[in-house]
Amino acid sequence: MIASSVTLDEGVVIHHPELVNLYGCSIGAGTRIGTFVEVQKNAIVGRNCKISSHAFICEGVTLEDGVFIGHGVMFTNDRYPRAVNSGGGLLSDGDWEVVPTLVKRHAAIGSNATILPGVTIGEGAQVGAGAVVTKDVPDYAIVAGVPAKIKGRVQDAPANIPFSRRI
Repeated sequence: MIASSVTLDEGVVIHHPELVNLYGCSIGAGTRIGTFVEVQKNAIVGRNCKISSHAFICEGVTLEDGVFIGHGVMFTNDRYPRAVNSGGGLLSDGDWEVVPTLVKRHAAIGSNATILPGVTIGEGAQVGAGAVVTKDVPDYAIVAGVPAKIKGRVQDAPANIPFSRRI
């Protein structure tokens, strides 16, 4: 289902629109979205992104331009998730705080990675399949594992990046 509250820029391709769930989000021009993807309210997807099937982009997530999201990638937005309050009543929207996450331009996140709330994944960074990202990833870093740790540097990173940002 694509809700009327969704902003779709020109050239967005949604494979099997009847098998996605998009509501209250913004999708940039040229982005491609696979089947069984959910993008929640207040999520922002930049231009020319690719979101593979079964991905979950929750409220508070921003993907800048040219980001790749692999199959089954899961974003989270609550550091202390609970279903009920101390009295046993269901929690409502006002009972928790959305913790934003940023994925900078040209980053790539491998299949089945989980991204915890409040992190920034740097420009051009690569997150390995199955990784659990618990802290910020520097620009052009390659991270993998549980928890994700720096394994190297993307080789095509611009040479003019200050050393302190290279890892």
